Amino acid sequence: MKYLSVNGIVNNQQVPIKVSQLILGSGDLFRFDPAAVTALLDTFIEIGGNTIDTAHQYIKGEEIIGQWMAKRQNREKITILTKGAHNDDGEPGKRVNPKSITKDLMESLERLQTSYIDLYALHRDDEDVEVGPIVEILNEHIQAGRIKAIGTSNWTTKRLKAANDYAKEHNLVPFTFNSPNLSLAKCNKPRWPGCVSADEAMVQYHEEHKLPLLSWSSQAGGFFSGYFTPENRENEEMVEVYYSTENWERFDRAKQLAGKLGVTPIQIALAYVLNQSFPTAAIIGPEKVAELLSSYEGAGLALDQDLVNWLDLKSAAKPVLLQS
Repeated sequence: MKYLSVNGIVNNQQVPIKVSQLILGSGDLFRFDPAAVTALLDTFIEIGGNTIDTAHQYIKGEEIIGQWMAKRQNREKITILTKGAHNDDGEPGKRVNPKSITKDLMESLERLQTSYIDLYALHRDDEDVEVGPIVEILNEHIQAGRIKAIGTSNWTTKRLKAANDYAKEHNLVPFTFNSPNLSLAKCNKPRWPGCVSADEAMVQYHEEHKLPLLSWSSQAGGFFSGYFTPENRENEEMVEVYYSTENWERFDRAKQLAGKLGVTPIQIALAYVLNQSFPTAAIIGPEKVAELLSSYEGAGLALDQDLVNWLDLKSAAKPVLLQS
């Protein structure tokens, strides 16, 4: 397993936070048999994973992870990424404000049975709220030792930059990671309301600042699994979000490269996310251990920039590897 590092703060000292390139998602864990959940979590650790994604909105997810860590007595070995301030999460309307952020954080700490969060992200944004109070309340929690590093999920590049500019101007801790969607298949529309996918401007920002990007829906909801075809339009969400001429061309190129390397298209799609020119990790949501191990194999694939660009339709010419 490969890792990246996110800048954190503990006792006013900068510390590196070790993040596995594969991050195990927990949004659907409550749907699985408890034995299957334990097997997934244990296997993830066995293959070198150390980072688990959850959220205040995933009530059962946080509780399951907390119970598992307590049982395994492994909290210090786990990097927890959790999120708060989601819209309509126990309170009506948009909730990106100091009071709701604090409420969600404290409840997440209780559910996770821990005194600190390694990576804390704001799950949604409210552009009507000034960035100053948001950055300030998060810094208060860093100073109190409840959070090591702060980040965003589903914020635009403009808002992310504004927040970090504010932090710099006021000698505060900035956002040191970002968790939008990044995948080989590009979204026609947000997969869920308020979601943000990494566009060219965001990619350029990450390249310039080498800011770690922790991608959700990194495998595009299974678009590259082989189950979906242009003719199969049963899944309305997938059709609306991912079905496009360009994405089917990306799928075709993924299949070509997969055939050459002896892997699967969905492993190629995962490798695309993990072989960017800036630090990236991929949040995955396997239902079975076999799916987790498949992602582990895909994460080990090395793609050069020519292959990444070709997969993403930024180059028409086939890379040397694929030339006959």
